[in-house]
Amino acid sequence: MRAELRSLSKQLAEKVGGHLQAAAELVELNPEQALAHAMVARRLASRLPVVREAAAETAYLAERYDTALTEYRALHRLTGDDDYLPIIADCERAVGKPQAALRTLREARGRKLSLPQQVEVILVEAGARDDMGQRDEALRLLKEAISGRRGGRQGQARLRFAYAELLAAHGRTDAALEWLTSARSYDESQLLGLDARIAELKGEPLPDQADLDEFEVLDIEEVDDSDDDDENDDALEEQ
Repeated sequence: MRAELRSLSKQLAEKVGGHLQAAAELVELNPEQALAHAMVARRLASRLPVVREAAAETAYLAERYDTALTEYRALHRLTGDDDYLPIIADCERAVGKPQAALRTLREARGRKLSLPQQVEVILVEAGARDDMGQRDEALRLLKEAISGRRGGRQGQARLRFAYAELLAAHGRTDAALEWLTSARSYDESQLLGLDARIAELKGEPLPDQADLDEFEVLDIEEVDDSDDDDENDDALEEQ
């Protein structure tokens, strides 16, 4: 990021960098506010890929898919990086244009994509096919990629997760649970939140939620410094 910001004046770079930093810090807590910061940075420095990427990513996470689509298209034009094509297609699907998504995916297949984005092509096409009422074709695409061991272990986790979600969406809960369990065995870094999804489908409490529910949520102002755990931490370090 710093390298790109050096092309701006010092004062402008500080403003843009500040808004990008705010967007990064807020995106999980308040995606809409993060997007507001990213869009200010975009107005100030729209020709910088790092700025357009921040705007695209925050818009996507805020579920503002029309904005995300505009930003990802601009980012693709600026960088020439074809790895953006699958997420462009995903945004097209999200704004109700599955056929446009399929056209973008056909373009993506003719390009040299990274392994994760090759998997993304399959996932987005399966979703678009399902949107168009082609459930069997969506399932076939995913099953073929699973059988072909596409995408390495994490790719397999994502493909199996998507297959399970498609089954669940069409009322096949028992089969979905089997595929979620299979996906979990491939998700070694536990990036996909599969335990929570399995619990949700089973109608069970979410993992760790039962333990947390017994505590009252405190405002920052209610925290008493006398309860500080520093002394206990020091004792542990001495052991």
